[in-house]
Amino acid sequence: MASKRAADPWAFRARFRRGTFGWKSQPAITRVREAVAEIKRVAKSDPVLAADGAVLFLERVSPALAQVDSSSGAIGSAVNRAIEELVPVIAGAPVDAKKREAWLERLYEAHAADEIPYIEQLADHWGELCVTKEIASRAADRLLGITKQALSPDPNLRGHYHGTTMCLEALYRAERYDDILELLVHEKFWPHKRWAVKALAAKGQKAEAIRLAEASRGPSTSEADVAWLCEEILLSSGLVDEAFARYAAVANRIGTYVATFRAVAKKYPAKSAAEVLDQLVASTPGDEGKWFAAAKDAGLLDAAIALARRTPTDPRTLARAARDHVTTAPAFAIEAGLVALDWIAQGYGYELTSADVWAAYAPAKEAADRLGVGGEFRARLRSIIASYTRGEALVGHVLRGQLADA
Repeated sequence: MASKRAADPWAFRARFRRGTFGWKSQPAITRVREAVAEIKRVAKSDPVLAADGAVLFLERVSPALAQVDSSSGAIGSAVNRAIEELVPVIAGAPVDAKKREAWLERLYEAHAADEIPYIEQLADHWGELCVTKEIASRAADRLLGITKQALSPDPNLRGHYHGTTMCLEALYRAERYDDILELLVHEKFWPHKRWAVKALAAKGQKAEAIRLAEASRGPSTSEADVAWLCEEILLSSGLVDEAFARYAAVANRIGTYVATFRAVAKKYPAKSAAEVLDQLVASTPGDEGKWFAAAKDAGLLDAAIALARRTPTDPRTLARAARDHVTTAPAFAIEAGLVALDWIAQGYGYELTSADVWAAYAPAKEAADRLGVGGEFRARLRSIIASYTRGEALVGHVLRGQLADA
């Protein structure tokens, strides 16, 4: 499909010149998002022109951001998101091999000149950018000589080469698995060695692939990546139970404990919420209380309280849970409030005040009154206050009047 628009449509071109932005990251982030949105709008009517614009943006973005303060990581994250969105635009454009290889050459040069670096992640998409096995094979051949030297076991030859990942990506897209294995036969560095694992799995040697991944564990190896690769290999073989038992907890650990629980539950729909929770809790001994919110959100209220009692749990999280369940699950609200007060009395929690004590006490008391167990509730609270010497002063001081009314 030929481009329908001969004129340069790119408003972002003028905004992305070398050193355009000062040190503040937010204006640059805004411009990055605007450029991506502009390219994606054009892609709806002219995918070839949009792909050319995406290549142009990726050529210009790093020089334009050279003065931006990147210490917070926000601008780097914005560029990484831009790459994730623009790679499919480039890969999806209907062009011949000559045009695509010209784009690859331009992107290679931009990647080589990337000093900060901002577009380093582009190498992780090189196979996708090649699109076909034939283009990928030619791209790999162009990179293979320097990559062999960069990965040499001879320390006098070995060194950093920005195109190493590109070469491995291209070889994999070209299905040249034996070339990958030969290239990495002496390699120890996990980000490269992982391609040998992938190559073995692609050749059908899945047991060998898992053994190689397991044998690659070490201080500089990403445990999560090892687990993720092994999990994918087992799942592709239909070994769901083994994948769940051995790798699910580590492979899907993302962000918060709640997010991790949801990720595992989504990937293993045949597993009950209780099974998922048990597996995740077992994977983090000593952090049982941190799974409270995940258990609560899954409706496993008894399990949530049991976890909160085992190891320190944020009193504010417990208080919010008590508040949210006063009417729907008053028995749970009582327990959540009392466990929160218990941890406060033990001295756990960050910069807690009387407001935090009230936040835990009020919903628990309301729930107790609803169930007609106010006397038992106050007795348990007195026991909590009497049991500790660190945080009990705060709880006892704040609630003294309430207990005196019993």
